[in-house]
Amino acid sequence: MNLPLFLEPRDEHNERLLQNVHPTSWQNPISQGRYNLVVIGAGTAGLVTAAGAAGLGAKVALIERGSMGGDCLNVGCVPSKALIGAARSIAEAKRAIAYGIKADNQTVDFERIMERMRRLRSSMSHHDSAERFKSLGVDVFFGQGSFVDNQTIEVDGQRLPFKSAVIASGARAAPTDVPGLAELGYLTNETVFSLTKLPKKLIVIGAGPIGTELAQCFATFGAAVTILERSSRILPREEEDAAKIVNQSLLDDGVTILEQATAIRAESIDGVKSMLVRHNGKELRLEWDAVLLGVGRVPNLDGLELENADVEFTDAGVTVDDCLRTSNPKIFAAGDICSRYKFTHAADFMARIVIQNSLFLGRARMSKLLIPWCTYTSPEIAHVGMTHSELQSHIDIRSFTQPFTAVDRAILDGQTNGYARVYCSKKSDQILGATIVAANAGDMIGELVLAMKHKIGLKKIASIIHPYPTQAEAIRKLGDQFNRTRLSPTVKSLMGKWLKWTR
Repeated sequence: MNLPLFLEPRDEHNERLLQNVHPTSWQNPISQGRYNLVVIGAGTAGLVTAAGAAGLGAKVALIERGSMGGDCLNVGCVPSKALIGAARSIAEAKRAIAYGIKADNQTVDFERIMERMRRLRSSMSHHDSAERFKSLGVDVFFGQGSFVDNQTIEVDGQRLPFKSAVIASGARAAPTDVPGLAELGYLTNETVFSLTKLPKKLIVIGAGPIGTELAQCFATFGAAVTILERSSRILPREEEDAAKIVNQSLLDDGVTILEQATAIRAESIDGVKSMLVRHNGKELRLEWDAVLLGVGRVPNLDGLELENADVEFTDAGVTVDDCLRTSNPKIFAAGDICSRYKFTHAADFMARIVIQNSLFLGRARMSKLLIPWCTYTSPEIAHVGMTHSELQSHIDIRSFTQPFTAVDRAILDGQTNGYARVYCSKKSDQILGATIVAANAGDMIGELVLAMKHKIGLKKIASIIHPYPTQAEAIRKLGDQFNRTRLSPTVKSLMGKWLKWTR
């Protein structure tokens, strides 16, 4: 078996991970009879679908050609947040002097940071293990799953007939288009977590969430990091105000950011690797020890033989309707293979839709989901609802912004660099979209997601007592801001007359 690169180095932690996510001694079960559901892909969407369906009594087969747990466990959320946690601890130690604490002689042991990440990842891997899903009653098959026809999938020489099927094969890092880089080698999220030595000079191509998060981490660890971004600013999906705050934070942490920059070619001269870059109409040459590519994802369509099942697809992935049904009514899709929301939590809730619709003739819809997201830089950016660009097309919109410079706990924590903001209709206090920029914005956004989902407006949020002092008080202060707009000059005049009369 060719082991994936994320399983390097072959230490005890990665051996433990391997035995959970792709056991070397695993024997595929012998298929008997038709399945209620055959799921291709054991990432978040596939695992939730398989476990949920089996728990309801369905006969389920789960097919995985690589590793159980998908990107999230192996090369995504889990390892990246372990590194981010380490980087934040280092950053706090560096800022300790501002709190009156001397933290001299700081050293960063990159090998131990990566060993800790591998240890924590392996300790969590049993949740997604083949043995666990077998114990749940799921038939787990390792191998390439391919459609034979519109009611049969083949894997490892066996044919699995199904009533319904789910494509949850996910996506992978887009390949490089920089001449010479493939020959010299580069990192993606699928290989960067196998590093055991810190690159002295790291170029990050792409300033989306993956690029900015890992750039900040590696700069904090001590690498000289340069980000190349083709657009005019980092994090183009986020509000410009939010992106500016993170941009400055990256600069403060030592990251060099070249916007409107394009990598022309990579080359090695006398053993020195360099990148020729066009920036602001000029060409410059950057030396590097490693390049991290973070310029998007491509769907895992290869090997599925979707044509045999009359399933339509494009370069962007499998085509689905609002119920996550493909062009073949017996076949559904969930997760990164079919969604623009390439988040673990989105895949989780898409899987729940698929269970309802595939097994019980449900009509659950993707459009009913309210999906927040978070970029885990320092500070974090969390968002839910309509984006700023979408809101700009609406003329009857007003916004309320609470800077953390006016939130006591943020001042005491030394974390005033951010804000909480909501957008509402001018005629209502109902929230249409929200963004939080804060140290723990991802934890704070849930309150606003709840408010939006259940139509709780700013007036009611203002009535919710938050513990003092907390940074979440910023959300209640947004409600206070809305209530002050209700005190019009006419209302204020009438209240004044009443109070004068009743004195």
